[in-house]
Amino acid sequence: MLASRLELTMPIHPLLDKNDQFENLDAQERIRTSLEHFDDQIILTSSFGAQAAVMLHLVTQLKPNIPVVLVDTGYLFPETYQFVDQLTERLNLNLNVYRPEMSAAWQEARYGKLWENGLNGINQYNDINKVQPMRRALEELSAQAWFSGIRRSQSSTRQDRKIVEEQNGRIKIHPIADWTDRDVHFYLKEFDLPYHPLWHENYLSIGDWHSSQPVTADIDEEQSRFGGLKRECGLHEEV
Repeated sequence: MLASRLELTMPIHPLLDKNDQFENLDAQERIRTSLEHFDDQIILTSSFGAQAAVMLHLVTQLKPNIPVVLVDTGYLFPETYQFVDQLTERLNLNLNVYRPEMSAAWQEARYGKLWENGLNGINQYNDINKVQPMRRALEELSAQAWFSGIRRSQSSTRQDRKIVEEQNGRIKIHPIADWTDRDVHFYLKEFDLPYHPLWHENYLSIGDWHSSQPVTADIDEEQSRFGGLKRECGLHEEV
């Protein structure tokens, strides 16, 4: 019985024991160390949101051919699709696009506009359009780990995130978890990288067009998604 308890409390991967060390490393060293552990079994996910160019540039400088996964809900802003094309060409990305198995039109015919049906509708929408495609991506690309660009300063739901975490049997690494908006700005400026076009229209958190709002005096970044009912889309909670 004691042995069983010990097995249950042991980390599934030695990288999970390195959080204290990772806190003292810079983003490039965190990425490099992770690549040494996972090599071709790691991917980079990107929503191609406001500051996506930072992670795309950081990771591909060290592993140019890493699979970059975009989950396309079918409801992204036109500017997002243009931004994807722009960064894919500039950074020569190995882009892998995953979509829900049911088209947007079919979903609306069957369920209506789920994002208008309160928290339960939003959760169902996110499961169909984001979580399920991401699960498929992880399986088909044989990914044991993935890089994500979430940062602690972005919302209350992220302020306690560790740099290395386990999520449903896979390792998730957040190399810029401790970066501030200032850090992001200076990195983009140093390498002449663009913000998402809608950033200049006060969109700080950019997802689907129907569930993203610009930040105003009355709406902060955390409230600008899903009408303030929910911050996370499910990818950083359930996949």
